[in-house]
Amino acid sequence: MRNFVRRPILIAIQLMLGSIGATAAAENAETVPETASSTTLPTVIVTSDWLENSSPRSAKKHPGARTVISEDDLANIGARTLDETLRQVPGITVLDETGSGILPNIGVRGLNPLRSEQVLLLQDGIPMTLAPYSQTGASLFPLTLQAVESVDVARGGVAVHYGPNNVGGVINFVTKRIPEKVSTTLSESLSVAKNGRVQSDSYVRAGGFVNDHLGLQVQANAIDGQGERAHSNTSTRNLMLDADWLLSNATELKAGVQRYTTSNELPGALTPSTYDRDRTLSTRPNDRFDGDTTRAHLTFTHQFNGGTEFNWSNFGHRSTRTFVFGNASNADTTSTLRQSSPREYLVYGTEPRVSFDVDKLIKQKIMLGMRYIREEVDYKVDSRNLASGAYSVTRDWRFENDAYATYVSDTFSLLDGKLKVTPGVRREEVKLVYRNNVTSAQTRNPTTDWLPGIDVGYQVSNDVFLFANTHKSLRPVQFTQITYGGDLAAEHAKNYEAGARWAATPELDLALTAFRFQFDNKLEFVNANVGFRNLGQARHQGTEMELKWRPQALRGLELKTAYTFVDTEQQSGAFKGNQLPYAPHHQLALDGTYRNNDWVWNLNGHYQSTMFSDGANTVVESASGSVGRIASYWLWNAQAGYTFSWNGKRMKAGLAVNNLFNRDYYFRGVDYSQGRMPQPGRALLLSLQANL
Repeated sequence: MRNFVRRPILIAIQLMLGSIGATAAAENAETVPETASSTTLPTVIVTSDWLENSSPRSAKKHPGARTVISEDDLANIGARTLDETLRQVPGITVLDETGSGILPNIGVRGLNPLRSEQVLLLQDGIPMTLAPYSQTGASLFPLTLQAVESVDVARGGVAVHYGPNNVGGVINFVTKRIPEKVSTTLSESLSVAKNGRVQSDSYVRAGGFVNDHLGLQVQANAIDGQGERAHSNTSTRNLMLDADWLLSNATELKAGVQRYTTSNELPGALTPSTYDRDRTLSTRPNDRFDGDTTRAHLTFTHQFNGGTEFNWSNFGHRSTRTFVFGNASNADTTSTLRQSSPREYLVYGTEPRVSFDVDKLIKQKIMLGMRYIREEVDYKVDSRNLASGAYSVTRDWRFENDAYATYVSDTFSLLDGKLKVTPGVRREEVKLVYRNNVTSAQTRNPTTDWLPGIDVGYQVSNDVFLFANTHKSLRPVQFTQITYGGDLAAEHAKNYEAGARWAATPELDLALTAFRFQFDNKLEFVNANVGFRNLGQARHQGTEMELKWRPQALRGLELKTAYTFVDTEQQSGAFKGNQLPYAPHHQLALDGTYRNNDWVWNLNGHYQSTMFSDGANTVVESASGSVGRIASYWLWNAQAGYTFSWNGKRMKAGLAVNNLFNRDYYFRGVDYSQGRMPQPGRALLLSLQANL
């Protein structure tokens, strides 16, 4: 498996950098002054994307709650995995299923985090999940921390431009851009658990602009080893090739190809008795997860005179993923069957978009767009009797979906641009088709809906920015839900948000947001005989607060805190009046960073209050650990980083301690693995990076 990464890395570096490196060395030897043409590249500024650039500066002007985790933040907080970086964002719940981050469970503002089903995940603005409309769960997460430059979390005001499945907003993972100058980055990190188990993370990046108009880049990442728990071997490969061709000062063509594979043992959940005896054990020898995907994208951008821009994005992927598991959900019960659920996905999409300025009586920016996505999924479940060896196929299903979307928004700039009002509307048409290949039964479930929204941002002064927005959003009926038949309707929610950002002093920044979203026909599973039904209403509401302080008395120190209060209620059905599962009332993130010459010190903490694991709000834990209240916890990480030069090369070393106080905490299991799902204990993270 290691040759999978090593050979493409060597070949790509030789092809891309062999002649480039020789040319660069010759230029350095001659010490000829660089001309403007050799250092200045034509610039295409992309403005038709609603979120624009994913930077903290852009986030301050966004008419909704938005947090951008910068490249500097990612490097300094000592996170092992990509999902761990999200714990510092207000309202985000993260649950680690594997200990290696390959199957993150992410929730926003009290939405259920299991399988990240209720949050829209994007990679460079492109839908990241295997079936963005019809199977929103992230049962394959084809990205690694090393390849990411920043994480943009927009929690409000996005439904018109990005739908569907964005009740809690969107999380856009922005991968590393091609640098202007040819360079190579090598890094290695080791995560060493308290019991001595080791996981390695090897990364190489090489690329740059080979001339004034063409940029090329290769990134390769290999993750191997074990987490803290038994039966947790992992092997992940992520290879990404990117190209950026500046055809002219006004025209840009971007393309990328990615190959991602992962093979993992799953340690699974434990019963309370086994957990108390040794939380690092695994009692599920049959459980594992394997997946692979080949993804590609091509984006054309042209800027016309007068502020008009045309952007045309095309993307697609072919993927497979397989869970293998026993037939006993109780962790201490021996399975009699080994089951697997292989799925194959073919998805492609196209999205042209145009934006243009109107500057007559009122200055406006109008955005028009449309999108088509085709989804094809082959879904099987098979089983083998461990005693007799008998094999059977219990499910053989075929799903197809055609999704059409059109949207328009118009940003009015008033009061000399201080007040911006953006009304918009999106139309979604989703055509789901299910066929049972064994029985020939078929089901169709079309959905057509209009999703209006309005965003308001007001720059009251240089120091104060006010915002408010309201949107209607939906989550289409999922493939696995229509298999039970019946006329199911898509989930709808109305989102409301208002807030303010205040630069109180040059050293102090404050932000406060209030939010509410109301489901009117939330889908819930009744039982195996009835299946899924639209059982009714649910409500989420709360507040978020962010604070950043850079005291002048101690230059280089930055302190940050983020607090979220969430109140949820099931408003109909058998559990009317109860809280929703996995919706903690209180979350608090603390972060302190101190920079002193070549050293960077960081200490960050995350608190999460108690929450329920089921709609019945069961308090007393069951013997299997499948239901019961989930205890609150504090989690602390610390890191020290040192930047230095060695043989003329820029180096960076880091030493981090994850789960500094070795806190025991858990959540409840997923799918067939029911019980306490242990979270990672204390571990050392050692890292070394070289920039060549």
